[in-house]
Amino acid sequence: MDKATANFRSHFPALSQQVYGKPLVYFDNAATSQKPDCVIEMLERMNAEACANVHRAVHRLALDATDLYQHGREAAAAFIGAPADEVIFTSGTTAAINLVASCYTRVNLKKGDSILITEGEHHSNLVPWQLACDIYGINLIVTPLAEDGTLDMETFRHQLENGVKLVAVAHMTNVLGVENPLREIIDTAHAAGAVVLVDGAQGIVHSRLDVKSLDCDFYAFSGHKIYAPTGIGILYGKRELLEQMPPYMGGGDMVDRVSFEKTTYGPLPLKFEAGTQNISAAACLAPAMKLAREVQENAALQAAAEATERKMAEQLATIDGLYCPSIANPLRRGIFSFCIEGVHPADAAQIMDKMGVAVRTGFMCAEPLIRKYSEHGMMRASLMPYNTPEEVDIFITALKRAVKMLR
Repeated sequence: MDKATANFRSHFPALSQQVYGKPLVYFDNAATSQKPDCVIEMLERMNAEACANVHRAVHRLALDATDLYQHGREAAAAFIGAPADEVIFTSGTTAAINLVASCYTRVNLKKGDSILITEGEHHSNLVPWQLACDIYGINLIVTPLAEDGTLDMETFRHQLENGVKLVAVAHMTNVLGVENPLREIIDTAHAAGAVVLVDGAQGIVHSRLDVKSLDCDFYAFSGHKIYAPTGIGILYGKRELLEQMPPYMGGGDMVDRVSFEKTTYGPLPLKFEAGTQNISAAACLAPAMKLAREVQENAALQAAAEATERKMAEQLATIDGLYCPSIANPLRRGIFSFCIEGVHPADAAQIMDKMGVAVRTGFMCAEPLIRKYSEHGMMRASLMPYNTPEEVDIFITALKRAVKMLR
């Protein structure tokens, strides 16, 4: 293990534990990242020293909680290059996409219009649009992917001619790890009169982002994919679009004035934040985003992470009968999903778990895409900068042992 990786890894206490008497090899990062000490410390501080509701009381604990909560919003906004009032707190990417699917379509799409998604979408960027289509009589169009996960841009351009008013696309697929050409997608969609929502749950981890330069209309991501706790997510939206959208939920903190005759709503972003938010998790965005920025700016750590990924690709290629669709795609980042002839992925994963190796199997909340490659699901190994070449060796040894046992 190189010095940069060792130093970074030391900030993640979970990675030093053992599972079934074996050192943990955590390769399920696309599901959720492990949490660093700075985030754990902030979570403890919020529970021990600033346990109060925000935006309401004037006592010291409430003021401290509000300051830390708002600092989390400002940190997330700065991380993606957005003004803080265009950053809405949600419970995660799923809630953020559902908010847009409910509120934007309600006032901007009508029967006969179309929404376009891609074949590689997570269920969270598919099912909300199906619900909207059912309610409003909208058509759902799907752009196919090539076998290696590359988006078919020629078909995409042609499909935009079919009354498409909104495009919803993953920054990076959670199955194949392939980054979509966002700038080309967004420019092409805008030229056709469509707005674009980007599901950034995976892409936020592996790409440096500036939503203003990218010119996306909406961008959604979850804190727990990028070192923060679960239960906090971000929806960025252009101010002019958010202002025209009706609220998603009603209740406390999203109101201006309330009477039995009429209620007026608070300014952005409060208009979309009814009720008590996940205050502690929101505050943890500040240390999480600070750490994520340090990772992006650490050339040695980035080089080490790329070397670990290359080793994973090389080693997977040595396993007889293994099929990893995107393994050679130059746009793939951090994720390897594969199936092995004659081996059920869930059986292999259970064996590997007993050897301390954590991976994901099944349909990965992207069933239409997975079924393109396998009716039994796939195994996914997903890496973060704290993973090491030595862990790749352990993973490959465990995988080969599982395959030998099952064939």
